[in-house]
Order: sequence, then C-alpha cells, then structure tokens
Amino acid sequence: MYVLFIHGPPAAGKYTIGKLLSERLELPLFHNHLVVDAITSLFPFGTEKFVELRASYWQQAFAAAAEAGTSFIFTFNPEATVRPETISDLVQAVETRGGRVVFVELACPEEVVADRLDSPSRREFGKLTDRELFRRLVADGSFDFPELPSPAVVVDTSALAAEAAADLVVRQLQPYVDAS
Repeated sequence: MYVLFIHGPPAAGKYTIGKLLSERLELPLFHNHLVVDAITSLFPFGTEKFVELRASYWQQAFAAAAEAGTSFIFTFNPEATVRPETISDLVQAVETRGGRVVFVELACPEEVVADRLDSPSRREFGKLTDRELFRRLVADGSFDFPELPSPAVVVDTSALAAEAAADLVVRQLQPYVDAS
C-alpha cells in the first residue's frame, strides 16, 4: 500500500495532475479541497475547530486506507494553518500499517501561479482565484510551511503541460509503484 502525496503551491496543478495520475495508475484521488469544503461548511477556514477537524479527518482516512491496503493519491497545499506535526502523523499512520508515503512536489513560480488562479476548474472547487488576495497571503506568510520529506519526484509545472507532467511522474515513480 502506498500514498502518492502530491504537494505544491496553489494553482501548481495538483488536482489536474492528480486526476491524470488517478486514471493512469488506477488509484483513487483524495483531493484535499473536498475535505476543506466539507469542514468550512461548519467552521471558518483556519479556525481552531477547522484545523483540528481537518487533521482528524486526514488521519482517519490515511489510517483506514492503510489498514484496508488501499493505495491512493493525496493532494496537499502546504500552508500555515496545517500543523507541521500533522504530516509526520499521516506518514506514521501509513507506515505503522506496512505502507509507505511517496512525496511528489509540483513546483511553480509565483508569477505563473498568479496567472493561473482565475481558471474555471479552480472556481468549481471554490479555490483561491483572486490574484491580489494571493499576493497578500504570500506576503503575510500564509503559505509558509516547514520543509516536507524529500520528494521522489519534483516537476516544474510551469515548464510542462499537465499530461506531460503526469507522464513524467509515472515514469519516475515506476520503481516505487513496482515495489508495491
């Protein structure tokens, strides 16, 4: 059992590439924003209750999938409302049950992110679409997050179309997927 843990800034292509990887690898996609949407229906983003419930939901989902032997893809936007220990807790939930977490970093320069924000797919999920708000959040440190575990793959999504990025990830992850 393994988790492909795709992370990167807003609008780096996590959902788009995650969907393509889901199809190519025949793995379910656990898109983080669905959890965020569910919890913000009860508690405002970033509040203590929101942070606690999100971490709990992720933890339970990772543990249940590992117990069931269900590999999956997870998307994650590193940002300041996530407690840093949450990531190590998720990894531990998988590894203590015999699975592993493989990190995939999608890199994308800020200016490209800003240009991509106002896309239909982002509006569909109620994601950040305002360029000025994005710039304020960056300046305020909202996307500051401790370094994540070393990625098995790093893809600059400003240099590749989503299909080519997904192909590259599949090729570079083949040793990890074959070892499952």
